[in-house]
Amino acid sequence: MLFGVPTAKDAVGSGATDPDGILNVAIRAVVGEVGDALAVQTDLCLDEFTDHGHCGVLDDRGRVDNDTTLARYCEMAIAQAASGSHLLGLSGMMDGQVAAVRAALDADGFADTALLGYAAKYASAFYGPFREAVDSSLTGDRRSYQLEVGNRREGLREVLLDIAEGADIVMVKPAMGFLDVLADAAAVSDVPVWAYQVSGEYSMIEAAAANGWIDRRRAIEESVVSIRRAGADAVLSYWALELASWLQEN
Repeated sequence: MLFGVPTAKDAVGSGATDPDGILNVAIRAVVGEVGDALAVQTDLCLDEFTDHGHCGVLDDRGRVDNDTTLARYCEMAIAQAASGSHLLGLSGMMDGQVAAVRAALDADGFADTALLGYAAKYASAFYGPFREAVDSSLTGDRRSYQLEVGNRREGLREVLLDIAEGADIVMVKPAMGFLDVLADAAAVSDVPVWAYQVSGEYSMIEAAAANGWIDRRRAIEESVVSIRRAGADAVLSYWALELASWLQEN
């Protein structure tokens, strides 16, 4: 999964659709290196590129404008697909984002570009370390478009909506605090269900292990097994390479 961290940001995230913007340049570089040996996956969201740090374009009252944002997402999708991305990760949680992007890609000749719908993405406290790492410029919070952490039913509803709109894969994020939502999604989905083990989940285990409070390897393995047990077909994890090496030992 490739994310972009631009040197300049603006209100509409212009760098996201610039062919010479950092993310689109990175896509071409990675695809040029790996070809079809790996599925190159990219984040499709404006938050990295906007000076206010929100996932969409703001209206004159400072609210995220869903429909204006969808138009920007479609432009981003074409730019990323043209750069060679195989799988677009729609992480912005705008209503109708999967349907809009699917239609735009198909109309522009990118019918084979797959879509990962971040269907149940919750307004969680566990994104903190990542936002610090990418120097997020977020002002306020994202509770008006990400899901309320106490709402299990809405998570399943959003999963079903994304599937109906044409998502090839659906995502639950974060993972460990939302295993019930993940299990709900896995029980009904006819497309793969992924889960994102986010930066806060990673950091808690690393910090506890560094202090000698837990067995690091066992805690990592148990955390990922719990996500798989709840129904995830794949887990996005900061420990991916380390886990792969441990699995090879067996």
